[in-house]
Amino acid sequence: MRDAIASRLTRRATVGPDRARLFEITSEQGGYFTAEQARACGYSWALLSHHMKNGRFVRVRRGRYRYREYPSSPREEVLAAWLAVSKDIAVVLHDSALDLLDLSDVIPDAVHLTVPLSRRNHPTLPGVRIHTTVRPLRPSDLTYRDGMVLTSATRTILDVAEAGTAPDQVELAVAQALERGLAVPEQLRQGAAERSRRVAALIEGALHRVLA
Repeated sequence: MRDAIASRLTRRATVGPDRARLFEITSEQGGYFTAEQARACGYSWALLSHHMKNGRFVRVRRGRYRYREYPSSPREEVLAAWLAVSKDIAVVLHDSALDLLDLSDVIPDAVHLTVPLSRRNHPTLPGVRIHTTVRPLRPSDLTYRDGMVLTSATRTILDVAEAGTAPDQVELAVAQALERGLAVPEQLRQGAAERSRRVAALIEGALHRVLA
């Protein structure tokens, strides 16, 4: 009996947070993680607080943290916003996706994220614009950068063309996407045909000049 109790106490003492799993998660998210992810890895609030006090973790905003020693990213504000809204439902799009894909010289005026229509009332965050779309995102409309989900080059180009991004930047994005094999002319034409006449004309004009 005494040995059994001692064994249980030993097992209980050795059970701790799964540091390797949390680091694996953060490595896929630019060094960031959420309180929910930490709890799933066995970190209590008291333990999170302890690591913040000793400098291992940095609290970015409520419920969002970063490993202090993890190299910072030039686009970490996008990653922080994406995690804050919810990595399970949010997708980076529009000018923010253009920037992540390095397809144009557009400087985003905010972090642009889309969420399902049912989640359109998500609380506002400083510097973040929440979008919804009437065109469902298909698997082929998505890609990944720096651990984030964002719209593919083709979908991004069509979206920004429809949103009114400057024509010269749309043309630059088309040229970059074709040159780097991120899009093909037929996909762009087919997608543009499902949008307005203005978008179809803009995409066709850009393709004509790029492929001439």
